[in-house]
Amino acid sequence: MDIVIRPAVTTDFDFILRVNRENVEVLSPMNREKLQYFTQTAAAVWVATADGVPAAFLIALTEDASSYDSENNRWFRQHYPHFLYIDRIVIDAPFRHIGLGRALYKNVFAYAQNNGIPVVTAEIDTVPYNGTSLLFHEAMGFVEVGTQSVRGGSVQVSLQVADVNKNS
Repeated sequence: MDIVIRPAVTTDFDFILRVNRENVEVLSPMNREKLQYFTQTAAAVWVATADGVPAAFLIALTEDASSYDSENNRWFRQHYPHFLYIDRIVIDAPFRHIGLGRALYKNVFAYAQNNGIPVVTAEIDTVPYNGTSLLFHEAMGFVEVGTQSVRGGSVQVSLQVADVNKNS
């Protein structure tokens, strides 16, 4: 299978919004306006294609995206001076377990290293439990550095960091 990672374009928006909606139980909701905000603010809004078909997406921001008022992003801004924050990664169900997550994260670590960013950060839901994501992040070198309750206490997250130099 031919996997290509590229910047998202407006024709990808319907795909991105659909797979975000289908996985919203472990993500925050996103509408077209918020996605447009990300395309203007984020360091990366990437789509992974498999044999030319959109199959996954990833959104990552640096600490410079201070206008993004995510509780988790805010936590990382308070604890790390320079980082690349993975806001969300979603693999469309028919394309899971073919290496798209690893390919996207490989690009994330390369981007961070090329831009002098020492750590990549992410949060993973523990309530509701997202065991697949926790195992994936552990395999990618992430370690827990904190926890917090978000969305009015309805969600608990593990705040995790990976050292870019250990992943290059």
